[in-house]
Amino acid sequence: MGRVIFGKSASANKSNVSSESTESTESIKRLRVAKSGKSARKIESANVVQNSVQNGVQDIPLNVVNSAHNAVKNARSKNAFVDARRLSVVDFVKQTLKSSAGPLGIASRPKVIDFSAREKEKNSAKLRTILLRFAYTFLAVAIVVLLCWLLFLSPFFRLNAKNIRIIGSNEWVSEQKIASIASNQVDKSLFLVSSQQIIEQLNNIPGVTETKVVKQFPQGLQITVRAQKPAAMLKAKVGETLTAVDVRGRILNAVQNVSTSGIPVIEVSDVRRSLNSKAVKEALKIVSSLSQDFRSHVTRVSAKTQDSVETEVSYPSSSGDIHRLVVWGDSSDLELKKAIVETIINDPSKIGNRQLLDVSAPARPILK
Repeated sequence: MGRVIFGKSASANKSNVSSESTESTESIKRLRVAKSGKSARKIESANVVQNSVQNGVQDIPLNVVNSAHNAVKNARSKNAFVDARRLSVVDFVKQTLKSSAGPLGIASRPKVIDFSAREKEKNSAKLRTILLRFAYTFLAVAIVVLLCWLLFLSPFFRLNAKNIRIIGSNEWVSEQKIASIASNQVDKSLFLVSSQQIIEQLNNIPGVTETKVVKQFPQGLQITVRAQKPAAMLKAKVGETLTAVDVRGRILNAVQNVSTSGIPVIEVSDVRRSLNSKAVKEALKIVSSLSQDFRSHVTRVSAKTQDSVETEVSYPSSSGDIHRLVVWGDSSDLELKKAIVETIINDPSKIGNRQLLDVSAPARPILK
């Protein structure tokens, strides 16, 4: 390795070395007393080298010089003045107040709350809740109002007279009479149309025994009635007008020049007064209870009194129509009387050529 050569003379250097070596020895001792360990040894060697260099000592290796400079620099940096204003300070109090748990998860004191900020947050949350509730309430009310208008007031579900369909009318219960009752519900929402009200009104029509009303959305209505034929036709002695009545004695309508096939005709002196007559009511009760096949053969009914109801029946035969008279009396024991009449009338061996059958006393029927 290279040698360090200084410019002083050899003689001067030798004299200075002897004096300076004594001083360096004393300084080394002081350092050994003041310091211990590795740092003391480094500073000692560094001072020796530095003093040697300053006093012109020759033949010192370069790496020793560099290490000595580094040691001096480190020692000075450790012992240098420290400005406390430049040190980073950790505020442990503030950090502890912000934390809610210790390093091991152990609960510590809670965070310090800013009550003013918390109050603002609460007020903001309350305002937001009130606005949301108001919005939801307004939306719900708007939906309900819209549905009510759509279902009850809008023309979309409004009953149209052209869409009313009537089924089951006949010449005794006219379609016009049924339509006039249904027309009271026209221009109403189908949700407001009272089916029960229509049924009650139609059942009050004489001759209507059953009514069914079906709503056909969005604007239609179907009415189905079962209209019976009149229980009997009342014929006054004067005139050709026939008055159709039901089993309860209610007038259906008055007609002329119509077929009375299958409908018994009751001869009365006056139509209006006969409807209040007990004799006519007994006759209607008996006639309306007869089977359809038997009624189809009845050509005339008379009731002079309530105990003398008679029916005239006609049966076709090879020699012509055979007419027989059945005396019913009143409507008591009606089922037994009907059974006796049907048994005898339908058995030629029993009825023979007899023209009169009296069952007013069903225990002792009379054939003449």
